[in-house]
Amino acid sequence: MQFQHGGYCINILDTPGHQDFSEDTYRTLMAADSAVMVIDGAKGVEPQTRKLFRVCALRHIPIFTFINKMDRETRDPLELCEEVERELGIDTYAVNWPIGCGKEFQGVYDREKQCIIHFTDAGHAKKAGVTEIALDDPALVELIGQKRRDSLADEIELLGAGREFDLDAVRNGTLSPVFFGSALTNFGVEPFLNAFLEMTTPPLPRVSDAGEVDVYSPEFSAFVFKIQANMNKAHRDRLAFMRICSGRFERDTEYFHVQSGRKMRLSQPQTMMAAEREIVDEAYAGDIIGVFDPGIFSIGDTITVPGKKFKFGGIPTFAPEHFARVSAKDSMKRKQFLKGTEQIAQEGAIQIFKVPNSGMEEVIVGVVGTLQFDVFQYRMKAEYGVDLRMQQLPYEQLRFITKAPVTDLKDLYLSTDAELLEDYRGRSLLVFASQWSINFILKRNPGLELAETAQ
Repeated sequence: MQFQHGGYCINILDTPGHQDFSEDTYRTLMAADSAVMVIDGAKGVEPQTRKLFRVCALRHIPIFTFINKMDRETRDPLELCEEVERELGIDTYAVNWPIGCGKEFQGVYDREKQCIIHFTDAGHAKKAGVTEIALDDPALVELIGQKRRDSLADEIELLGAGREFDLDAVRNGTLSPVFFGSALTNFGVEPFLNAFLEMTTPPLPRVSDAGEVDVYSPEFSAFVFKIQANMNKAHRDRLAFMRICSGRFERDTEYFHVQSGRKMRLSQPQTMMAAEREIVDEAYAGDIIGVFDPGIFSIGDTITVPGKKFKFGGIPTFAPEHFARVSAKDSMKRKQFLKGTEQIAQEGAIQIFKVPNSGMEEVIVGVVGTLQFDVFQYRMKAEYGVDLRMQQLPYEQLRFITKAPVTDLKDLYLSTDAELLEDYRGRSLLVFASQWSINFILKRNPGLELAETAQ
């Protein structure tokens, strides 16, 4: 989604919620320059939030925190900020501070402007009413009451004894500005956007094997971070989504796909908003475009102008946490089974593995979120006409083998709750039922080195 606000062009990459979480969510963050962490005021930091934060921390990008649903009953705001710091290992700075919550939510105090943004419940209206008033204005007592006003003054004084705001720390990802509001009533969203645009960075340079690529370079470059097949079932299309890193993209111009060594014309570039598509004639660094993929693009591929052959750093493969043994119920559908599993794996929705030196009639599918099993099963039936046989496996952890003490990996000493596999690129890995199993195998195989991600 792309929109204009305050004279800026903003590109939003929305990641799925906790139930439909997938590895694709991680890859989306690899294309972003800043992250907005939306936290439920009642639930606080959730398990998947911790995983997403780790990806942001790898790239040292700015992380903004918006604590949502303040118009409902929530936990103590100080407790929520402390939890973010404790669970994620990042300092926080409250840019504004809530006045009550739920039915007693009356707005926020803007620490920079030193004024109250008063919340007026607008019932079922799309936007709550807003009134700005200074903390020392006598009319404030009439709005929120003497007790609430005195309590707010004490909390503001307490905040003043904490960490000071540091823009450099925000931009290198070590300090997260915290905002409170209610997205449903649109309260606090606009002030957040204004502050976000003041604090965040413009599109960041990207590292390639030829050095850092300047976003202001006139020569076009981009990388593929997402592939989606069958978005239009009538045409069996396949789109590759690219993050533009430098230069200006122009429709119908000849570009170079580095991995295949082929020149190509990207004649129908698109931007998307939900199910709506719009053809674009030009795009710039920081923009996201989708192009039709004839089957040559892979996640992490680089596209440049002819004559340039550098490659951007690969997008890591993140370890799945749920596994199932999968095969086609009808052995006559072997061809469709192979095509479907490989294509959906190329999109990043699932990862496929197999036992070394075995065929692909039966594969082990790994996912980050369990809902992806249902999505995979549905798509195989709807798009490829294949009914699946699935057997859940007890494995919860995966590690790539980066160094082995033996020539033949079958000679590794493994416990009964671990298994040696390889992915579709032929990389060797181990899956485990527990952290204890990982520690046990590392102890029994001196010299064995494992990694959670692989390029």
